[in-house]
Amino acid sequence: MHTDFPNSPSPETTGTDSHFAPFAAYSCIYGEGGRLSVSKNKLMRDTALLTASSLVMRCIALVFQVWLVSRIGAAGVGLYGLVGSVSFLAATVAISGIRFASTRLISEELGLRRAGGVGQALRICLAYSLCFGTASALILYLCAEPIGFLWVGDARTVLPLRILSLSLPFISLSSVIYGYFTASGRVFKGAVVQVLEQLVRIGLVVVFLGLAPPGDLEKSCASVSAGGSAAELCSFLIIFAVFLLDRKKYGEKAKPSPRLPARMLGIAAPLALSAYARSALATLEQLLVPRGLKLAGYTANGALAGYGTIQGLVFPIIFFPSCILTALAELIVPELTAAQVAGRRQEISRTVSALLRRSLAFSLFVGLMLFLLSEPLSRTIYKSADAGYYLRVFAFLVPVIYMDMVTDGCLKGLGEQLWSMGFNILDALFGIVLVYTLLPHFALGGYIGIIFFEELFNFSLSIWRLSRVTRLRLFPAEGPAY
Repeated sequence: MHTDFPNSPSPETTGTDSHFAPFAAYSCIYGEGGRLSVSKNKLMRDTALLTASSLVMRCIALVFQVWLVSRIGAAGVGLYGLVGSVSFLAATVAISGIRFASTRLISEELGLRRAGGVGQALRICLAYSLCFGTASALILYLCAEPIGFLWVGDARTVLPLRILSLSLPFISLSSVIYGYFTASGRVFKGAVVQVLEQLVRIGLVVVFLGLAPPGDLEKSCASVSAGGSAAELCSFLIIFAVFLLDRKKYGEKAKPSPRLPARMLGIAAPLALSAYARSALATLEQLLVPRGLKLAGYTANGALAGYGTIQGLVFPIIFFPSCILTALAELIVPELTAAQVAGRRQEISRTVSALLRRSLAFSLFVGLMLFLLSEPLSRTIYKSADAGYYLRVFAFLVPVIYMDMVTDGCLKGLGEQLWSMGFNILDALFGIVLVYTLLPHFALGGYIGIIFFEELFNFSLSIWRLSRVTRLRLFPAEGPAY
């Protein structure tokens, strides 16, 4: 499952396919004998930067989410969730694997000490992203009406979908630049732009919603979409300006790197095809949820409210403390790639094992805190008893969700992204079958059970694969030696 609300990450920005710690605890992950291609201090610094920016964004987004729920209600949040599910699929087509491809390709060039190849790789990736971003925007804009009427089954989604289509080329182009900053170790610049984008997005949504008639869910969702699209444009202009100033470091002329277009397509194309399948299935699953709830006896707005409570109220709290793991899952990709290119297999196994152990301890702590504080949190933030109940239930799933984030990032860093996508596709197939068959009979209780099954199933496959490509020692008999 995947959360697709105003404060949700775009495709490929997270290391997890899910529905949706003190920093000092990680200082011992990269101890002596366990360094990757950069120093321990650099990776800790980059993780701290991403964590800090993520905390700022999530605090702002959570406050905004509370205001948004009070402004358009749970039903409005649920309706925007359906719009977000479709736009997530469109963004997947727009990106088509290019963020990870740019990160991996640039990491390879830097790991092989071919700095001159970085500029060539960037030009190829930007051209690729422009083609797919423009094509995706045209398809969504022209097909918004049949998608809204026939696929989503709600005419109120047509206008928001057309507005969101305008942002797709900018999302795609920005993905390449963010991949460049991640691979080159200058995450601070991308992090600052993301915080600015969040502030701009919220400000524009507030302004546009002020112009929408109260109680009009269509106009309200269109206003949120307009704010998001305008924010993506502003974000791209800022990140592109920063990129133009930064790229001089790798802009020198040099001998062409071998087979760059073929290498880029070899990474992006299989990832894109599997992402299409997975995102299409995940979107279909999300769209089937309100249908199943209506068959179970809910009204149309009641189904949207139940769906919106779980996806729009509970999951933002569930994911709020995960910023450290999200940062690590993204930063570990270029580090593991560089170590793999250099053939440091033993080092990779030690680092991955230590990372997973610390992640497990942190996720267990967060799950326990969310379980104990579920009711006070829900009353304080949302004034919703239902949100408190569901938060307490999903607290048991926190360790699985968080560990899956890190495991997925490790797999991508080791070039195992196709296995990860294959697991996601299989997970989504099971999800569609379960949603179609169980929701009409078990309503929201069945939906919760499906989320638990999918997360456990996906994580089990991911950790199995990671244990096959590394000598994973999650519980070493003699403890870590670093």
